[in-house]
Amino acid sequence: MAPISMTKQINAAPDVVFDVFTDLERAAERIDGIKSLEVLTPGPVDVGTRFRETRVMLKKEATEEMEFTAFEPGRSYRVEAESCGSHYTSEYRFEPRDGGTEVHFTFAARPLNMLTKIMAPVGMLMFGSAMRKCFEADMNDLTVVAEAGAEER
Repeated sequence: MAPISMTKQINAAPDVVFDVFTDLERAAERIDGIKSLEVLTPGPVDVGTRFRETRVMLKKEATEEMEFTAFEPGRSYRVEAESCGSHYTSEYRFEPRDGGTEVHFTFAARPLNMLTKIMAPVGMLMFGSAMRKCFEADMNDLTVVAEAGAEER
């Protein structure tokens, strides 16, 4: 599956945007697409933090367990998961730009077995557009929160 990439300009400082994007405790109330989110590891978010997220995708409820595998406060983080024969990686980078923050997002899926290798091109054709819309909606939801938080400062 070809990676999905997008960039979004947010009118808030990188530390504000980063904090909003990594606030797992309030993610389900801030992101319309998330039905529930359970943090599985105690303490602040960092490398090794695991969580279980449930959302409705393509009219079906799906629950995935994910883990932060990279975490640079205010700058970037990476979340990974394995499910349905694939390894998924979501990466976010936060760069100061024009008085706000430019967020760079990349999602990639790597097949782990022969069946998912064969089905990957079909999956991208069938679900790639829906996945992109989901990621854009999540980013739009978090943009509203980050920009509102920047106004309150």
